[in-house]
Amino acid sequence: MFPANVYLKRRQALRSRLQGGMILFLGNDESPMNYRDNAYHFRQDSTFLYYFGINNPGLAALVDLDEGLEVVFGDEATMDDIVWTGPQPSIASLAADCGVSQVLPIKQLRPVLAGTQQQGRKIHFLPPYRGRHTLQLQDLLGLQPEEQAGAVSLPLLQAVVAQRSVKSPEEITELEKAVRLSGKMHEAVMRAARPGMTEAELHGTIQAIAAAVDSSTAYPVILSVNGQILHNHDHSNTLTEGKMVLVDAGGNSPMHYAGDLTRTFPVSHRFSAQQKEIYQIVLDAELAAIEALRPGVPYRDVHLLASRVIAEGLTGLGLMRGNPEEAVAAGAHALFFPHGLGHMMGLDVHDMENFGENHVGYTDSLKRSTQFGLNALRLGRELEAGFVLTVEPGIYFIPELIDQWQVAHKHSEFINYDRLGAYRDFGGIRIEDDYIVTETGSQLLGDPVAKTISEVEALRGEMMTA
Repeated sequence: MFPANVYLKRRQALRSRLQGGMILFLGNDESPMNYRDNAYHFRQDSTFLYYFGINNPGLAALVDLDEGLEVVFGDEATMDDIVWTGPQPSIASLAADCGVSQVLPIKQLRPVLAGTQQQGRKIHFLPPYRGRHTLQLQDLLGLQPEEQAGAVSLPLLQAVVAQRSVKSPEEITELEKAVRLSGKMHEAVMRAARPGMTEAELHGTIQAIAAAVDSSTAYPVILSVNGQILHNHDHSNTLTEGKMVLVDAGGNSPMHYAGDLTRTFPVSHRFSAQQKEIYQIVLDAELAAIEALRPGVPYRDVHLLASRVIAEGLTGLGLMRGNPEEAVAAGAHALFFPHGLGHMMGLDVHDMENFGENHVGYTDSLKRSTQFGLNALRLGRELEAGFVLTVEPGIYFIPELIDQWQVAHKHSEFINYDRLGAYRDFGGIRIEDDYIVTETGSQLLGDPVAKTISEVEALRGEMMTA
């Protein structure tokens, strides 16, 4: 946990943004794999972590906006628990560590909330994202599942988003740890990969690095020779000469902050000429986007800038044609770049996505586009100092999508379908780094990880001859 004053200040800042009522924070419970005592690795709710820092299951908390009272609800370990888990810190001591002096058994949460309702006071809560939370809200507040979305406190949601979006110095320290760990994962994979290995072996390398520092990955690892599948979690393929490996993986810091990096490298020790051409366009798009990062710039504009660089590069190769700016405006480039440039990152790899991306990445004055490709941009709003985000352009050759567009003659004025046959088995390339927006620009988080063609080939060459 951070020092208690960190959590005290966070809760005080939250109280200052809201007027009256009670804030309900629901922590997470254990989630069984196949029976109660065989649970998945526990992960506390990120908002509960942000305001209270206690990484234990079975907790809830209340913040009284009128009286200033703060209470943590939870049950102490029984002797039966201790026999299996050993002695555990008391809930009271954990609450004290985050600056809360009052602790009550979890069974008292419902009568306290019932009393609040009887007084006609508002109970603020955030959108539930687990079935257990939905059932708890039904039990605690008498709200049927279909009623809960409409009863979510928009003022609370907006206040939490505003607060969590700007990262504090202690958070940046944790994010640096997470991104450095992520970088070690990627360098290890680039060093270990050999023709004849399976993707699963490389996946195991990543998991071992995280486990060796008592950590885990921040999200399921994407690692595949089929880089054109954006979220490919299958690891059954064998690495063969001439293919590339796309790896999208990030580690967690000790305080549960996430890293998120992507690298693409050749199974051989060098990229082919065709691979080099596409790789350089993706790298140029990333570098242009990074250069554009600064407060006041809408990230949607940065995404469109990267899209134009991609369109210009593909036009130079004869895969696209016409005016690149007009092609991007029409959405033709999305055949090759069908996702957003990046997203906010923090305690969640897609930070606060459980609140709804439009609440986090957009504003009342900037609405999400409905255009294919651009509609996948999770972050479009103006950047502010303290935002932490990813920059991840890519180019993909998705045979199924190409076939669909070609049959429909979609954007044929901008796409040279006759040239795409030579790229059907190409796969995909994505490059991703993590940045904090500063007062004057941006700063890379973590240590630089090989990403230029010469850097990647040098690293691969060293290992192939070792």
